[in-house]
Amino acid sequence: MTEFTIGLGCDRGALLQTVRAAVGAALAEAGALPAQVTAAASITLKRDETALLAFALEQGWPLHFYEPEELAAVPVPNPSETVRRYTGTPSVSEAAALLAAGPGTPMTALVVEKFKLRGDDNRNVTVSIARKNV
Repeated sequence: MTEFTIGLGCDRGALLQTVRAAVGAALAEAGALPAQVTAAASITLKRDETALLAFALEQGWPLHFYEPEELAAVPVPNPSETVRRYTGTPSVSEAAALLAAGPGTPMTALVVEKFKLRGDDNRNVTVSIARKNV
């Protein structure tokens, strides 16, 4: 069974239901099941983001946090200057998914690139999914 890692980014204060909806849609796009996910990851700035913490706990996924410098060192297909301005790295979800997949995981391992969903709470959640090196 193929294993995946998920990178997560979100607007401050995004609701749990928005995170659930975004991850569910991204998994559907990848043709993947939650049981195939071995870890989720984000940026250290989101360490206290209630919805991300609650979602990972609910799924039983370990949630890893990476420093902006670590994320910035990862080549990604969709870097963003806006994201860099706010976080210090041009990518959160894509880079986090790749780092969580294992050292040296290439951007070609991304099966879902920067999937963005704006929830009913008017907050954005961004999800990327990488195929794990096993």
